[in-house]
Amino acid sequence: MTRARLGPFSHPLAAVFQEAVDSLGVALAPESARQYRCSARGFLAWLGATYPEVASLGQLRRDPHILGWLAEARSRVPPLAPVTYILRITFLRGILNELAWTARRPELSQLLRREDVPRRPNSLPRALSAEHDRLLQQELRRRNDLGANFFLLLRHTGMRIGEAVDLSFDCLHCAGPGHWAIQVPLGKLKSERLVPVDAFTRDLIHRLRFFRSLDSSPPDGHLLARPAPRQMLLRQLRAYLHEASAAAGIPGRIVPHQLRHSYASEMLRCGFDLPALMKLLGHTSPRMTMVYLDIALTDLQREFDRARAHPRHIAPPPATLIRQGLTGVLDAVATAQHVIDMYRRSLDQQDSRRRLARVGNRLSKILAEIRKLQPQSK
Repeated sequence: MTRARLGPFSHPLAAVFQEAVDSLGVALAPESARQYRCSARGFLAWLGATYPEVASLGQLRRDPHILGWLAEARSRVPPLAPVTYILRITFLRGILNELAWTARRPELSQLLRREDVPRRPNSLPRALSAEHDRLLQQELRRRNDLGANFFLLLRHTGMRIGEAVDLSFDCLHCAGPGHWAIQVPLGKLKSERLVPVDAFTRDLIHRLRFFRSLDSSPPDGHLLARPAPRQMLLRQLRAYLHEASAAAGIPGRIVPHQLRHSYASEMLRCGFDLPALMKLLGHTSPRMTMVYLDIALTDLQREFDRARAHPRHIAPPPATLIRQGLTGVLDAVATAQHVIDMYRRSLDQQDSRRRLARVGNRLSKILAEIRKLQPQSK
């Protein structure tokens, strides 16, 4: 099914907005560029109908033009989906920032502010369950064809499907004896990266090279042959994954991005810290990486049991018998610290909890000073 093309559109600002969209779209995927065009068109259509006197960038104002457009978008019936509303604001803000630079009008960058963009609604991570992950990989290994090796590569590298179809034929690099890495091309965030891989993933690249050699289409430098447009290849691969997941007995429809979630969750369980995982996934913000982290219920139960068995933030229980001398003073202060900490945890008022936490910290410093009074053992 092809998307309908947008018809002719007339507005005094259409040309300058189109120039900004074209400038932004140079480094964007076609779908992203289309979203920018739709956002510009929607805003200008509303602006022309509501404020027809606005014919130049210098006439644009935050109030009433931008704030009016935001109010109209929030009050639509039926309402816009939260993600759609957020994306329209984000795209229009990008266009205004681009115009602020290209048209040398810095005031345009202040028309839509960062605080105008609502937070994305929280959604549960979409990583495959351990059982579905096992069944899918088992089915893909059984098939061992081009599509199966492609999706096993996605599962074991965390690449986006768009990045994987753009891999070059010589993407595999030897980083030393027994060490390999895949060079991931420019992707969603326009940044290249190297992803370390094991021998199994190295063999996946070799198999995909073999399938490429069997294809009759002339070499074009890509790991996957492209007898059809890129979007057609992506649709074929997504359909293949749906077919393979159904054959594996997995209910529902699996999308390629779930393999990326599963990879991120697996790396977290293996002990990867957040900065390392950010580099593997090609993210520029920890917030982006946190979206991918799927802590399974068994992991939560294990961490809960560990925290109960070895609490780190509760003062140690006091000695049952208060001793004499300096040791007794230490026992008394430790007892007070423990009682205060336990009482603090029973309170609901955040202000009271913070005050008692500060008292506990001061007692910790007092304990450290008292211990300095103890005679050094020789």
